[in-house]
Amino acid sequence: MLIREFIRQNLVKSAKNTLFGKENNFVAIKSAATFSSIIPLTDYELIRPYIEKIKSGDSDVLWPGQPKYFAKTSGTTSGAKYIPLTKESMPNHFGTARNALLNYAARSGNYSFFDGKMIFLSGSPVLDLDGVIPVGRLSGIVNHEIPAWLRKSQVPSYQTNCIDDWETKVDAIVKETIHKDMSLISGIPPWVQMYLERLLKQSGKERIIDLFPNLSVFVYGGVNFSPYRNTLENLFGKKLDSVETFPASEGFFAFQDEQGDEGMLLNTNSGIYFEFIESSRIGEHNPPRLPLEGVRTNIPYALVINNNAGLWGYNIGDIVTFISVDPYKIVFSGRVAHYISAFGEHVIAKEVEDALLTTSASFDCKVSEFSVAPQVNPPEGGLPYHEWFIEFDQEPSDINAFIDLLDQQMTAKNIYYKDLIEGHILQKLKLRSLKKGTFITFMKQNGKLGGQNKVPRLTNDRKIADALTQINNL
Repeated sequence: MLIREFIRQNLVKSAKNTLFGKENNFVAIKSAATFSSIIPLTDYELIRPYIEKIKSGDSDVLWPGQPKYFAKTSGTTSGAKYIPLTKESMPNHFGTARNALLNYAARSGNYSFFDGKMIFLSGSPVLDLDGVIPVGRLSGIVNHEIPAWLRKSQVPSYQTNCIDDWETKVDAIVKETIHKDMSLISGIPPWVQMYLERLLKQSGKERIIDLFPNLSVFVYGGVNFSPYRNTLENLFGKKLDSVETFPASEGFFAFQDEQGDEGMLLNTNSGIYFEFIESSRIGEHNPPRLPLEGVRTNIPYALVINNNAGLWGYNIGDIVTFISVDPYKIVFSGRVAHYISAFGEHVIAKEVEDALLTTSASFDCKVSEFSVAPQVNPPEGGLPYHEWFIEFDQEPSDINAFIDLLDQQMTAKNIYYKDLIEGHILQKLKLRSLKKGTFITFMKQNGKLGGQNKVPRLTNDRKIADALTQINNL
C-alpha cells in the first residue's frame, strides 16, 4: 500500500465519528475517488462554524478531542483565522523543520552550524487563551515545541522574542546577537534584510561575515528568495548555502532537499493527504480534485489538504507547480488571491518574479521590494496597463531600457499578456520607482511589520497601489 493511501485511510478512520465526519458520511469513503466526491471542497469561511463550535468548548468536531493550539493568522478576506493544531499534527511542523536541517547537513557534509548559534526570526511566543485552547502565531507556537537539543543553540532569548513591536524587537535582537557565534539565520527575506542592515549599522562593519565568520546557512520560506538574493548576499559578504522551506499554519508542506535545485521535496509522509486543482479551474463549481498520482509537471495547481488537525478538502490558497513527479518536487508559484486578471491575462507571482529577476540581472541593479497592480482607467488617458511599484537598492543605469526589457520578459512568460499587448488592449507596463522605506512604512501602517508577513506581489485592484503612491508622495 502506498503511504499516501495509508494516510488517507487513517485520516478517515480517525475522524469518522466527529461531527464533520458524520455530516459528510465518512463511513462511505472507500477510495480516493469517493474521498474527493464525498468530502466537500472547503476554505476558512466554510469551516468557520465548526471552528466556532470548538472555541465554544465542543469536542470531536473536526478531529477527535480538541486542538492543542489555534494558530491565529490574518486573513485578507476572512479577518482573523483560527487554524487548529492537534497533538497529532504538531510533529508535522517541527519534524519537517528538523528534517530539512538534517537533510541539508547530510547532503552537504556541513554539520558545523550545529556548533554555533541559530537565529529564528519569528513571531512572539506569547499565547492567549480562547476558552481552554492556547492561541498564537504559528512561529510563536513552534517556540514552545522546540526540543532541548536545539533550544541551547537558539537565539534570541524568550524575553526578546516576546517583544511585540517589530522595530523594537529587531533592535533588541541586534543587541543580543551582535557578539554571538552565529552559524545559521532563518526568516522571511525582507525581515532578515532589516536585521542584517541594523547589525551592520550598529557594528560599523561592512559585511555580516566579518561579524559572524562561521555563518554558513540561510533558511527561508514564505516568499521567493530570488528577488532578494543579490541584496542579501552583498550584506552577508559571501554566497551562503540556502534552504527553502514551505511552512504554513495549515502544515509544513515541503523543503529544498538539494543545493542548486529550485524544487522543494513534497512532504508526503507527515499526516497530510494532498489533492490538487488546476489553477485555471479554481472558479468552477466543484472543480476536479486530483490525487498526487494525477498531477503533471509545469501545470499550476491550487493546493488542497486533508490533515490530522481536522482540515478537510481545504484550499489553502497557494499555487504550486511540479517540476518533478519522481520524486514529487514543487515550486511555490503564488497565492490564488494574488494575481492580475483585470483583462483576462491571469498573471501569477512566479511570472513577475522571474521577469524581474532576469531583467535586474541584465542591468546589474538591485531590487529591495516590489508590487504590481492594474491601472484600468489611466488618469492620463489612453490604454490601460500594468503598473509596477519598485523600491530599488540600486537603480538601473537606463530606466527606460529596463522597462522595455521587463515588458518583453512578461510577454515571453504569459501568452495572454502578450496577446493583450499585441492586440492593443493593454499598453506596455509602466514603472514607479519608490523612495527607500516605502514598503516598510506601508507594512507598519497596516500592522504587518515583521514576523511572517509578506507584501503581496500582485493585486487585482488599486488599494495597495494607491497606498504606496500616497506614502511615496509624503
